[in-house]
Amino acid sequence: MRIAGIICEYNPFHTGHRYQIEQTKKLLGQDSAIVCLMSGGFVQRGQCAMFDKYVRAEAAVRCGADLVLELPVTSAISSAEGFASGAVDIMQKLGFVDTLSFGCESGSEEPLVAAADILKSVSFAENLKKHLESGMSFASARQAAVAELDVKAAEALSRPNDILAVEYLKALSCSDVQPLAIARKGADHDGTAVGNISSASEIRRLIAEKKDDWKQFVPEAAAELIETEINQGRVYSMTNAERSILYRLRTMSNEDFDALPFSSEGLHIRFMHAARSSTTVAEVIEKTKTKRYPHSRIRRMVLCAFLGISEADMSMKSPYVRVLAFNDTGRKLIRQAQIPLLQLGKQAGKMGQEAKTYFELECRCADILSLCLPDGTKPPVGEEWVKRSKYV
Repeated sequence: MRIAGIICEYNPFHTGHRYQIEQTKKLLGQDSAIVCLMSGGFVQRGQCAMFDKYVRAEAAVRCGADLVLELPVTSAISSAEGFASGAVDIMQKLGFVDTLSFGCESGSEEPLVAAADILKSVSFAENLKKHLESGMSFASARQAAVAELDVKAAEALSRPNDILAVEYLKALSCSDVQPLAIARKGADHDGTAVGNISSASEIRRLIAEKKDDWKQFVPEAAAELIETEINQGRVYSMTNAERSILYRLRTMSNEDFDALPFSSEGLHIRFMHAARSSTTVAEVIEKTKTKRYPHSRIRRMVLCAFLGISEADMSMKSPYVRVLAFNDTGRKLIRQAQIPLLQLGKQAGKMGQEAKTYFELECRCADILSLCLPDGTKPPVGEEWVKRSKYV
């Protein structure tokens, strides 16, 4: 039996995600198993996920996955490179994943592999430095630096899912895990619907605007779970935590700003001044943004400040992986894992100081996440210690 890993956010799970699982099983065999490594309460674009991680994990198992594990928070909120390298590292350490399936716009591994190889070369580093010194943004400078060496490879760095795929391939370069590129179908990243497939961002917009149109883009088994969460008021949004975020920013010391991740070349100073002179989070981000550093990087800085995560914290690796949901096949895989898998949070307290320290960090993040719920919703606090993984 082949075992494929998928690195994901499922924010929320939709028909495009189901398509990837179906195509993976079509290519590897219908008896292959699907292991998903999914972001928890916070995601890579510097925001909270719209729904609870256990709900999203159960939706994935209902729709074809066998085992859903949680991507540790320090990888989940990192840059594309950090997100990919942290996730691939876990996939390798599990010991049973033989294939990494990922969606991409190019639909072919060849230009992605070429781009990944170039990004590790000395020539690329020299070209990148030259373009950055000319005042270009990092993304533009990187693409221009690759284009000098391979125009087709550079095209892959203009598309969001291809960019992430390139980072996966970089991380897989010294691994026995084989890549499997699945051509994206339907809507572009952050785009409007094509056929019955829409982007996750468009689905989130429809839900936020209280429109029922989102249901046509979500498998029925997943839609039932999402609708229950909506009806019970359990829809997370950073907007609900606006005043909490501003409070945190205004009470941070100079040293706190200096310790933040993603704040190289004095960016933390610009961020600090913006935080102390703005009345909305959007204003903080706009005042901090530069031509070189995009909104996404600033949003991750804001999120790390809100969660109290420092550059030192980001360098930590979780010594365990949390199990969120599984079926019978997933249960068998759990027994085969070569790294500790937690099905109950308090198990981390018995794994030594390193595990306890990281688990306390994740508990703090989970408790802060409850501030992103609407007013009047009872916030879950302390659940990380007692919540069990879901058998589906």
